Amino acid sequence: MSFGFQTAALVGSPYCTNAIAWSEDNLLAVASGHLVTIMNPASPFGARGVVTVPTSKPFQIGLIDKKELISGCLLPTFISRDIRSSVRSISWSPIGFASNASCLLAICTTEGRVKVYRMPFCEFKVEWIEVTDISEMLYTYLGNVNFNVSNVSSEVSDTNCSLNDVAFEEDMPICHFMKAKKKRKLNALTVVNIKDGVRKGNMSCLSAEEYASRNAMISSLTVAWSPNLKWTSCFSVLAVGGKSGRLSFWRFHKPQCYSTRSSTDSKSASLMGFLQAHGAWITAITWALFESNSSNPQVMLCTGSSHGSVKLWRAYNRELEESSNTNHVSFFLLKEVTMVNYESISILSVIVPSDSSGKICLAIGRGSGSIDVWISEMPNNTFKSVGSYNGHDHIVTGLAWAFDGRCLYSCSQDNTLCSWVLRGNVLQQVSFPTNTPGTRSSVDVPTAFDSCCGLAVSPGNLVLAVVHGYDTELLNPMYESRSCKAAVDFLWIGGQHLDVISDTFLDLDAQSFPSSSERELSCWDSNILWSLHQYDHHHHHHRPLIIWDIIAALLAFKQLNPKYVQRILLKWLSSIVGGPQCDISNILSKSLSQYLSRIASRTLQLLNIITRQVVLKKVDDYYALEGEEHRDWWKQLHIDAEKELRDRVVGFNLSVVSSCVSNSGGEDTGCRIGHWIPVGSAQMEKWVELNNADMKEQLKLLAEKVKRIKKRSRKGFILETQRTDSIWESTADEECSFCTASVPFDTPEFGFCVGEKNSDAGGAVGPRHKVTRCTVSMRVCPPTTPPWHCVCCKRWTSQLAPSALFALPEYPSDFESLVQQQLHSSSSSSSSSGSGAHDQPVKPLCPFCGILLQRLQPEFLLSPSPI
Repeated sequence: MSFGFQTAALVGSPYCTNAIAWSEDNLLAVASGHLVTIMNPASPFGARGVVTVPTSKPFQIGLIDKKELISGCLLPTFISRDIRSSVRSISWSPIGFASNASCLLAICTTEGRVKVYRMPFCEFKVEWIEVTDISEMLYTYLGNVNFNVSNVSSEVSDTNCSLNDVAFEEDMPICHFMKAKKKRKLNALTVVNIKDGVRKGNMSCLSAEEYASRNAMISSLTVAWSPNLKWTSCFSVLAVGGKSGRLSFWRFHKPQCYSTRSSTDSKSASLMGFLQAHGAWITAITWALFESNSSNPQVMLCTGSSHGSVKLWRAYNRELEESSNTNHVSFFLLKEVTMVNYESISILSVIVPSDSSGKICLAIGRGSGSIDVWISEMPNNTFKSVGSYNGHDHIVTGLAWAFDGRCLYSCSQDNTLCSWVLRGNVLQQVSFPTNTPGTRSSVDVPTAFDSCCGLAVSPGNLVLAVVHGYDTELLNPMYESRSCKAAVDFLWIGGQHLDVISDTFLDLDAQSFPSSSERELSCWDSNILWSLHQYDHHHHHHRPLIIWDIIAALLAFKQLNPKYVQRILLKWLSSIVGGPQCDISNILSKSLSQYLSRIASRTLQLLNIITRQVVLKKVDDYYALEGEEHRDWWKQLHIDAEKELRDRVVGFNLSVVSSCVSNSGGEDTGCRIGHWIPVGSAQMEKWVELNNADMKEQLKLLAEKVKRIKKRSRKGFILETQRTDSIWESTADEECSFCTASVPFDTPEFGFCVGEKNSDAGGAVGPRHKVTRCTVSMRVCPPTTPPWHCVCCKRWTSQLAPSALFALPEYPSDFESLVQQQLHSSSSSSSSSGSGAHDQPVKPLCPFCGILLQRLQPEFLLSPSPI
C-alpha cells in the first residue's frame, strides 16, 4: 500500500483504539496520550487546538478496612494507577450543539473521567474550553442515591448477573509497586483501620466487594454521541459505558440561539437514565439513526463488551426526549448478535444506507483481529450474519463504513490497513486505491510506522485519515525518536472500485495520470458524483455542507488534466437540469440559466461553491477548464445563481412583513418564523428598485405592497406598540459606524458614507468610510457585535437567514402563501405545550454558500474549513 498524500506529525503517542474522529464541521480530533490534538484536515500543518487531560483527584466513594486491600477485587484498582492520565475514548457531537453552532467533543480518560469541551471561538486561545463534567454529575447523582444498585438499574436489562460477577481485569499492564506511586495508590483507596473506629465525613465503611462495585459504577470506559434527534426540539444523547456493564445516557439540547461573542455555555446536559447492557466492561458503543416515514423516528444503539457480547438496541425519538425517569430508559433489545465468548470487542461501526429501506450494516472488530459483519432488515427485525473475516493478526483498532455501506475500512495494531467491499451478502477484501490526484506533501515526516490506532472517513467519503505509531528502532535516535511520537496519514479513497463504473475516458492523455488506470479514473468519476449527490438533493438539506475533500480532489485533478474535471462537472450539471448529457457550452449558455428558479436552494449553494472554489480559482499557473469563453459563461452562471438566492432571501423578508398586517394586532409574534425575524425591508425595497429591470414580477409586487403597509402604519393603521421597529424602517440610509454621516444604499455588499462636515474647516467634508453590509439584511453591520464570516465567499452576516430558505426545492410560485404556512405553523407550535419544528434556533449558515458561518479567527488559531 502506498502512503498518503499528506502526513501530519503528532506530539503524543495514542494509547487507545479508535483514536481519531472526524467531526461534522470538518475537524479531526486525535487522542495522543495525555492530549487530544484537534487539527484542520485542509491545513494539517497549520494552527491546531488541544485538550490537555488533567490528573483528577479520585472520587471519595467510601472507606475500606486496611485488611481488605489484599482482596482480589481491589487488586486492579490498587496496583494499576498511572502517574499521568491518558485519553481512552473520544467522540464528536452532531453539528450545532456548541454555543457557536459547531460540535462538542466528549473525552473519556484512563481514570474513568468524562468531560465535554468546545472550541475557544471567543477566548483566542489554543486550549479548548470545558463545558460539562459528566463524571462529576454522575458522582453527585450516585451519591444522592447512596450508590444503590436497585435505584439505578434499568427495567430493560437482559442480564441477571450481579456486580460481583463482573470481571475486573485491567486492560493496562500490571506494574510493580514503586515508592513514587505508593502515595497516589493510597489516595485512590481511602483506608481506615476498623479497630480505631475512624470515619471520614459522612462516608461509611465498605467491604471490598462494595467498594469495587461503586468504583465500577463510577469508572467510564467509552463515550459516543447519538445523531441529531428531533421531536419537539433538537437534541443529542451522549452514551457513556463503564466497567459495571451499565450505560448512562445524557441528553443535550441545542442552544436557543447562537453567538459570535457570548462565552456563556449552555448547561442543558441532563441525566436520562441507565441501562444494564452487559455483565462485563462496555468497550464499544455506536449509534445510527433510522429515518423512516414514521412520525416518530427511531434510533439504533449498538454496544459491545469485553466478554465478546454485542447487542443491538432500539429507541424512539419521542421517548428519548420525554424520558425523565432515571430508573427507566426506553431502549428495547432487538438482538444479541454475538454471545459471550470472552473475545473482547474493540470497536463497532454501524450504518443505515440511504438507498435501502430498513437495512442496517454492522461491523464488529475484535481483540483477536477478526471482523464480523451483520445485516439487519428493520421492518421484519431479521438479522443475518455475513461472516467472520480474519484480516488482521492483532486487535482491530479502527472500523469505518464508506460510500453508503458499500465499502468498509479497517486497521489493526499490527500496522495493517484493509479495504473491503460488501457485494450482496459477501464481504470481499479488495486492493487499496492508489493516490491518484496530487503528490505527497513535501513536509519531512518519517513513515517508519509500526501500528495503526484508528481511522476516520471524511464527510464526502473521498479521504481516509489513519493514526500511526512509530517504530522507534527505525527512527534516527539523534532527533527523530525524540520528536516523532505518532502521525496522521491522509489517503485518497475516491478511486475505490465499487462495481459502479461510468463510461471510460479514452480521449484523456494517459501521461496526465501516470499512476492511475482507466478503471480507477472511472471509479473516481462515479464516486465524486455520488458525493456531490449526497448534498445537492433538497431532501438532504439538513446534512451539513462539508465538501472539503470534493473540492480538494477536483483541484488536484484540475492541475493534472482540466478536461477530466470538465467531464465530471458536465455530468453533474446535466443531472441538475434533468436532461441527457449534452455539450458544456449548451448547458452553461442556455439550459442551466433557464432552470435556476426550478433548482433547490442547496443545489444552488453547491453550484456557487464549486464555481468559486474550482472553476474560477487559480491553481498554480492557472488552468482554465475550457478556454476564456467558457470561463465567462461560468462567471455569468455564478452571478445568476447568487442573484436567484438573493431573490429568495428578499422574498422571505418582504412576505413576512406584508403578512404582519393579517395577524391580529400586528404583534411581534406574528412577524417571526420560529426564532427568525425579518430585518432590512427598506434596504430590500431599494435593492428591488435599483434592479427593477431584471426583477421577478412577484418581488416587484411584494415591494409595492410593503411600501403601502408602511404608509398606512405611519397613519396609525398598524399597532403603535410594535416591538420590531426595524421591520417598519422607512429609509435605506443608515449612520456610519465611524462617524455620524449617513450611508446611502448603493450595493448590497458594502457602502460608503457621505462624509461628515467639519465646521472648523469651513464646512469641508471629511473622509468617506467604507462599511460592510450584512449578507442577509443588507443593513450596515453594527460595530459592537462581531459579525459572522463565510470562509468561502468572504461575506459578513449580522442577521441570520431563515431556515426555510435552505429547504426550498425551487423558487416558490407564491411566496406569501408559503410564508403564511410557516407563520401559522410557528404560532401553533409556540402556543402548544412544546416547541414545534419551526421553533428551532436559526442556524448560522451562509445564504449563498450554505456552509456554517463562523467568527473570523487569526491565522495562528484553529478554525474549520468546510470547503
